[in-house]
Amino acid sequence: MKLSINEGYNLCFGCGQANPIGLKLHFHQEDGKAVADFVPSKFHQGWEGILHGGVMSAALDEAIGYAAWYRGLKAVTAKIEIRFRHPVEIGHRLLLSAEITRERRRLVEAKAWATLEDGTIAAEASSVLYIVGDE
Repeated sequence: MKLSINEGYNLCFGCGQANPIGLKLHFHQEDGKAVADFVPSKFHQGWEGILHGGVMSAALDEAIGYAAWYRGLKAVTAKIEIRFRHPVEIGHRLLLSAEITRERRRLVEAKAWATLEDGTIAAEASSVLYIVGDE
């Protein structure tokens, strides 16, 4: 299923294609997960040549948002916890994946991973989202 929330959300920092400083992520659904590739550029660095942790956090948060979206839920982040496991060099492709792990009446729990091409987990996130509506 190819669902895009870019329509009407073109200025979103994570997925908006019209945002000149955004990440411009393109998600799709695969095996019940939200999935996207991300190649950080020099504009995404903290220390020279290394992806900034805040940008990594934003990318994982976006992946989690898409996992909820693919479930037909409009949700916002209530809490997110990021564990950085391996530095990411600028220009190296990451695979972002996220899935819903639990749904409750007004809350959703989710997990996300950023994986290097060799399978190394660079960062992982767990999150609670507050459901604000159905899409």
